[in-house]
Amino acid sequence: MLDIIRADFSDPTLVEFLRAHHRDMEPTAPPESRHALDLDALRDPGVRTWQAIDGMITVGTVALAAIAAGHEELKSMRTAPERRGRGIASALLDRAVGDARARGVSRISLETGTHDFFAPARTFYRRAGFREAAPFGRYEPDPHSVFLTLTLDPVPGHGPTPRAPRPQSSGFSCGGSAATSG
Repeated sequence: MLDIIRADFSDPTLVEFLRAHHRDMEPTAPPESRHALDLDALRDPGVRTWQAIDGMITVGTVALAAIAAGHEELKSMRTAPERRGRGIASALLDRAVGDARARGVSRISLETGTHDFFAPARTFYRRAGFREAAPFGRYEPDPHSVFLTLTLDPVPGHGPTPRAPRPQSSGFSCGGSAATSG
């Protein structure tokens, strides 16, 4: 049974899973074009990280890193190679997007590679509603990078809600209690 939990960095299967993520990136681009977060960066208070576990084994990860108010970056999205195509990535992305939306985040962006290795990821993100975007945050244009972004619709009852302007008072009092809407 698949469970998605907040990352437990004391879990050796998570640590090895994230190290394998970095090894996967090595042949795809020069070091200056590889942007996967290391373990210390994933532990940062501005980063929310989850792991998908099946039994006692980590089979997927995803993280959200704060960029600016209302804008976060999707990081460390990976599914174990032998488990790809089974819905783990979709479940992880749903968790991250739901978490962001519930906290009032309005935009999630990501950087992924141009190498053929990343073609399935680019297809996955586009199917999930991500669209091509300009470099964001600290990124610069890079021939090894593709930038994508997803605009989130607010969830009613979560995050700031714009209020309609109140009508100007006529100066009359109705007495009793005031009824308001909004």
